[in-house]
Amino acid sequence: MIKCCLILSTKILKMVNTQQLISKDLKHFWHPCTQMKDFETCPPLIIEKAQGSYLYTNKGPLIDAISSWWCKSLGHGHPAVVAAIKEQLNHFEHVIAANTTHSKLVELAENLAEITKKQHVFFASDGSSAVEIAMKLAIHANQIKGFTEKNQFIALKNGYHGETLGTMSVSDLGIYKAPYTAFGLTCHLIQNIPYISGKEDSLWHDCGSYWTLVEKELESVSDNVCAVIVEPLIQGAGGMLCYSPDFLKKLSSWAKSKNIYLIADEIMTGMGRTGKWLASNHADVEPDLICLSKGLTSGSIPLSCTMIDHAIFKLFYADFASGKSFLHSHTYSGNPLAVSAALATIHAMQEEKIISRAQSLGEYMLTSLTEIAELTGKLSNVRGIGAVVAADLEDNGQSRIGNKIYQHALNHGALIRPIGNTLYWLPPLNTDHEVIGKLAEITLHSIKEAYATP
Repeated sequence: MIKCCLILSTKILKMVNTQQLISKDLKHFWHPCTQMKDFETCPPLIIEKAQGSYLYTNKGPLIDAISSWWCKSLGHGHPAVVAAIKEQLNHFEHVIAANTTHSKLVELAENLAEITKKQHVFFASDGSSAVEIAMKLAIHANQIKGFTEKNQFIALKNGYHGETLGTMSVSDLGIYKAPYTAFGLTCHLIQNIPYISGKEDSLWHDCGSYWTLVEKELESVSDNVCAVIVEPLIQGAGGMLCYSPDFLKKLSSWAKSKNIYLIADEIMTGMGRTGKWLASNHADVEPDLICLSKGLTSGSIPLSCTMIDHAIFKLFYADFASGKSFLHSHTYSGNPLAVSAALATIHAMQEEKIISRAQSLGEYMLTSLTEIAELTGKLSNVRGIGAVVAADLEDNGQSRIGNKIYQHALNHGALIRPIGNTLYWLPPLNTDHEVIGKLAEITLHSIKEAYATP
């Protein structure tokens, strides 16, 4: 009897503490990319621990089906990554990178140069900053070459490249961008994009019919454009939309013929996510500038970088008085803890053959999601490249069906966060098939329950 009372008292105390913590959170913490009013009906989760593909929360264990915003490439708490951070802490946690170097920084730069085939790396801490650096370099390089009129960009409709005013100006995200549209750079959006379902789609190898229309769009603006910026093959925030590698190859060739730089925003698609080190590799494309972040450190410590072609680097290599210096500054550029985490991530990916595992994982996920679509009749346009799969939820007039699925999935044991009416899985690359099987079952039940609820 006493034992039962103690257990009950502990549960009550935990409930009170949970409610107090959430109350304090909502009083002070403005959550990112969130309408705070939504927490009135679905409070934030309290994370108590995270390991592998799981989050341990006040709602119990949850499969992290979205890699905590696409960054947990090796899952939570990978031992090699954690050990590397701890080891670096014994030496120093941060020093200014403007005037210093150290062995791990150099080793990471060499590794990234080998992966990307770009000689030079400029470090920052978040994806938006990496893209901003690439955009500034494209504008500045053209100024040095005497093409001052080339200060505009070309991007894809439904694209997303970051949250700064500069990166939002080359993005196409409706209400997320609308309040700031008048304050950015000029960007021309390509409309006719050959979207595909995957490698079996005929457009994967040949999108000639689309390219004829696109080329006409581009010719009229090319004289004033300094760079084309794309998320290679998968547009993340736009709804996990997949498009043809042949389209990327043709766009790259066109840009080179017009002396226009190609910026590959591989923030989400890079570091093995699509079954290759870079999504650009599927198209045998060599961009002039490549942006990496998210999975670079397996989401342990913020780090991003812009990989830069030597021809661009040479334009800025001059005496300080020449005015050709690229003087972008970033306090945490090359942060040693993040650098150590990135090195450990790359080494672990090589040792554990993560690239090939991502391909196998993706095939299994695509099969599983296709089966769910057949069983529910509520999903269409099932698609995927590598370890990213997605489908469109049927619009039956229900308000925010994706949010309902999110709430039901929490009750069943998974963190699934649809983008609008796009349901997707983007788990850690080392997630095993058993976990995906559980995720598929949870997704199936959550979809059925969400559509059955008025």
